[in-house]
Formats: sequence, C-alpha cells, structure tokens
Amino acid sequence: MTDSEWTDRIVGDRMTVDQEFSTQVRNSQFSNQEWGMIMTAVELEIEDADDPDAARIVADTSKIDQVLPAIDESRSQMNQMGGAGGGGSGSSGGGIVDGIKDALGLGGGGGGDDGDDGRERAAASLAQAYAEELQSHLEQKGKWEQIRTVAQG
Repeated sequence: MTDSEWTDRIVGDRMTVDQEFSTQVRNSQFSNQEWGMIMTAVELEIEDADDPDAARIVADTSKIDQVLPAIDESRSQMNQMGGAGGGGSGSSGGGIVDGIKDALGLGGGGGGDDGDDGRERAAASLAQAYAEELQSHLEQKGKWEQIRTVAQG
C-alpha cells in the first residue's frame, strides 16, 4: 500500500476539506501559514484499511516537532515587523492578547519545553480533527470504500 496512491486520488476532496476546515484553523492558536507548515509535517494514513468497520484516516503527527522552530521563527519575524495587525493575512487573531501572554510567559511563542509540548499537542489534535473531517467528507461523497480499498493494496 503506497500512501501516495490513495492520497493522489483525493486531491480535489482535500482542497474542499481545506476550505471547510479553515474556520477551525482560524479558531486555533495557529495562523493559516503556520497550519500549512504543520501539514507539511503530517502524513495521512488509513489505519486498518482491510477492515471496513474499523478503517479510519489517522494523522501521523510524529514529525510536527520538526516544524515548530520554523513557526517560532515566523512568529518572531512577524513580531519584529510590528505584529499581525488584523487584516486578511490569515493570522489566528490573537495579536494583542498573544503579545500579553508572551510577555507574561504564558504564550506559546516564548520557547521552553512546556510551550512547545502544548503547541505540538494542539497541532496534533488539529491534524487529527482534519483527518476525521476528510474521512467524513469522503463518506458523504460515497468515495470512502473506494479509497479504503485502494489503501489496502
């Protein structure tokens, strides 16, 4: 079973789910750009593909920690440029509140293991929610059985 074989067949479905999922991203601690970075580190897999009742799409999030430094760098650059001041840039909308949290040592951008662990868990949780929404979309469109069968190999 090659992951790319079944994922190649759902590119259009993923684009649809990406648009539908954007509200959840906006309501998260991540900007759209950060979410894109996170998803480059996430691999979607079909677990138990040979069992129609148990099969499900899962997000392999084991590499998310590799993109957190890039997210930190991106946030640092945004702060140096005057912060994310609203507008349509796709920021998570925290702006001032995030700045206050960071100043108090409560924000995720200040470094430190607890912040990274919390952000990693939040990113993994969001990625799994995306995987579940993708599977739900495929089921609603009548494509899930075909994709599950392809993933079986």
